[in-house]
Amino acid sequence: MMAAAVEGLEAEEGAAAEDTARLVVEAADAQPGTSPVLAGNWLNLDLYPGGCHRLLHLCAQQPSPLLQVEFLQLSTHENPGLLETTLAQVPWSQLRLRSLILKGGQSRGALGVCLQGTLTTLPAGLSGLAFLVHLDLSFNSLETLPACVPQLHGLGSLLLSYNRLSELPEALGALPTLTFLAVTHNHLQRLPTALGALVTLKCLDLSENLLDTVPPEIGGLSNLSELNLASNRLRSLPASLAGLQSLQILVLHSNLLTSVPAGLAHLPLLTRLDLRDNQLQNLPPDLLDTPCVCLEGNPLGKALPAAPSPPGIPQDLEMPTLFLTSDVDSFPVTPQGCSVTLACGVRLQFPAGATAVPVTIHYRLWLPEPSLVSLGPNDSLLSGVLELWPHGVAFQQDVSLWLLFVPPRARRCHEVVVRTRSEDSWQDLETHLEEEAPKRLWARCQVPHFSWFLVVLRPVSNACLVPPEGTLLCSSGHPEVKVIFPPGATEEPCHVSMQVVRIARRELRALLREPEAAVSPLLCLTQRGPAGFLCPVTVQLPLPPGITGFSLDRSHLYLLYRAPPAATWDDITGQVPLELTHLYARFQVTHFSWYWLWYTTKTCVEGLARKAWERLRLHQVNLIALQRRRDPEQVLLQCLPQNKVDATLRRLLERYRGPEPSDTVEMFEGEKFFAAFERGIEVDADRPDCVEGRICFVFYSHLKNVKEVYITTSLDREAQAVRGQVSFYRGSVPEEVALEAEAARQRKAADALWMATLPIKLPRLRGSLGHRQGPGLSLVPLNLGDAETGFLTQSNLLSVARRLGPDWPAVALHLGLPYQELERIRHKFRDDLDGQICHMLFSWAERQAGQQGAVRCLVQALEQSDRQDVADEVRTILELGRHKYQDSIRRTGLALEDPALPGASTQ
Repeated sequence: MMAAAVEGLEAEEGAAAEDTARLVVEAADAQPGTSPVLAGNWLNLDLYPGGCHRLLHLCAQQPSPLLQVEFLQLSTHENPGLLETTLAQVPWSQLRLRSLILKGGQSRGALGVCLQGTLTTLPAGLSGLAFLVHLDLSFNSLETLPACVPQLHGLGSLLLSYNRLSELPEALGALPTLTFLAVTHNHLQRLPTALGALVTLKCLDLSENLLDTVPPEIGGLSNLSELNLASNRLRSLPASLAGLQSLQILVLHSNLLTSVPAGLAHLPLLTRLDLRDNQLQNLPPDLLDTPCVCLEGNPLGKALPAAPSPPGIPQDLEMPTLFLTSDVDSFPVTPQGCSVTLACGVRLQFPAGATAVPVTIHYRLWLPEPSLVSLGPNDSLLSGVLELWPHGVAFQQDVSLWLLFVPPRARRCHEVVVRTRSEDSWQDLETHLEEEAPKRLWARCQVPHFSWFLVVLRPVSNACLVPPEGTLLCSSGHPEVKVIFPPGATEEPCHVSMQVVRIARRELRALLREPEAAVSPLLCLTQRGPAGFLCPVTVQLPLPPGITGFSLDRSHLYLLYRAPPAATWDDITGQVPLELTHLYARFQVTHFSWYWLWYTTKTCVEGLARKAWERLRLHQVNLIALQRRRDPEQVLLQCLPQNKVDATLRRLLERYRGPEPSDTVEMFEGEKFFAAFERGIEVDADRPDCVEGRICFVFYSHLKNVKEVYITTSLDREAQAVRGQVSFYRGSVPEEVALEAEAARQRKAADALWMATLPIKLPRLRGSLGHRQGPGLSLVPLNLGDAETGFLTQSNLLSVARRLGPDWPAVALHLGLPYQELERIRHKFRDDLDGQICHMLFSWAERQAGQQGAVRCLVQALEQSDRQDVADEVRTILELGRHKYQDSIRRTGLALEDPALPGASTQ
């Protein structure tokens, strides 16, 4: 509730400034010469670039228009020198400002994270603002609090969140009228004792800092009603907290507390005490019996180790570190804990004491499939699917998990989260991002048990816990969108969340072909718990862009409603009374779903909304099919977003050649499609993703939808080249794909399966490997590997040999063959490249028969020789072999006797 209150306060003032600025912009469009940023006593300079220049221009005018301003808002995303010069030239002592907002956060990074402004200090003259009651310096780069701030004796609200403050000055206690103080997401390590002198303070938020103690003077805040100390390093609390007789909400989750003052149970107005995720072993009986206390994540009744290491483990014993290779799919975890890096790039850290007994953990990285991936309508997948088992095994301490992903392009109001499956539902974990390289990020989270995990890009979600006394929920990306819960809306606290999706007006106009058409942001509201509310909840949406209460024709305004999983939108304008202001529409609901405001002159708006809804989730893509220049039998198939085609082709055409990309087609996130080779050309491998000779894909806009396959033909290539084609079709492979797809291609209907056809050419055969053997060449039957990890047979090695070409000497050297042996092979099979390759590979394989690690050595040699394509093909063959082996084990019933096998029972 504290967070919701802060957001509400900021949203109210920010929305008011935006309201006025928006009206003035429209007026300026109608009346040239009118200022687009100054209206009455409001001056909003964070909606447009060049705010500092505009402010300097206003300062230079005589008489200065600033003398009438009471509310000033300026973005600090400016050049640091220009920002400092601008603030120094403002005649602060002459102004009658009541509210001053100098904050960053308007710009966002590649992952939708708000960026901090460049403000590092304030001019001394700012202390002359005798009427200032509200100061917001959030999202800046302040390392110390400017000296002028404690001199603003009329200040009532001070917001310092998302800065770099390591301490607060003692002079802060000289603010006699301060009622609201927020210093979240800083680096505070200690608090001033003068904090207790702020007797008028009602709300204090110090969450997400580095505090390990709280001064006992905090007990002097006699009017404090809300205190948030969450996500710090507190191990104990002063007994003086029990003297805060006005305290209603106390948030202490995610600390290191082992006990709390017994007097907290006797605070007369306390309605919420959040003690989740601490190290509490026991609590006073009065607190245990209090319904307002949240205690999840505490080892109550369990003995905690007195030292960092659990009993039985020496403190000086280092935690083991494991680095797994690609042929290892399990690892042991003991009570000592360990740090593990998997071959797929995933990292895990098991703290000491996470398990009471040794346990073997298995893992597998699945290719994304709709059956394994849970995505919302506006979500995007950023990673593969990691499975860790045994499923559902709970750990005594949370395990840290790092998933590597490539950051997407900047998308406004989106965030990255790790999603996991818990029992029969999916949930998003609290996720922190850590940068490894400019184009590689880690998504870090804490997992209580093992299941499936994936990284997802979703619209920013704002959530809160709605108490019976009501609250306010605002969108952090769109402050004008809010939900007001009146008292009595719920009998028990319930969790609600909000997502807002912005609609590009240009795309909408292109779809509707109506210049005047406009829509509001798309609002999704969800709740956990009861299906409805006991009394109506008020929802506020901004009117569509360009539409105000003055110019509105109500007959063209529609309120649309969608109840998932239905894909239809219903017009409920006649059923829900709309309260309209100049900029907003408000309406009341008793249960949550999707809501959308439309302004259009067209009829049948439900059908238009359905088309627009589908269009929002479609991606413009092109399909390519390229053949390797030195090995035409190797074909690269890829589905690319339209904006990546040119750059990708420039990179690939050095090694590949082929036709131009297909025409642009539209695809949904997670849509299945497949490639079918036709006119005598077939896939030359048994692959897990090949069904009846068709290569299956699933489109994910932020993943590499690329596969390299080897093709062959039954036609005579010695006489002439073979000209075939590859076609791409939507959906899964049907039983009679050729007939159905060809008919669909001819129709070119909206629901046709066919998407594109690209030509493929296999050149005339001039004596190749597999059709003849060189003089003196004899291929001995052999198998590399074993049944569990997978075999490479003689046929597999022949396939590898066919693809090496002139790279074979580099591969041989990386396999450990001496240079002299390479010269002997060249001399023996002179003028016969195929014979050289085959003799080298099979003579090496014959020497490796029965030895461990031979296949891994071959894969590494291929990678070191820059033949990643062949290395991936070998891995695919091995993976298919392992699957067949495991299936055979399960069919014979041995899986139940060996729980270490993937797919064995994990109950």
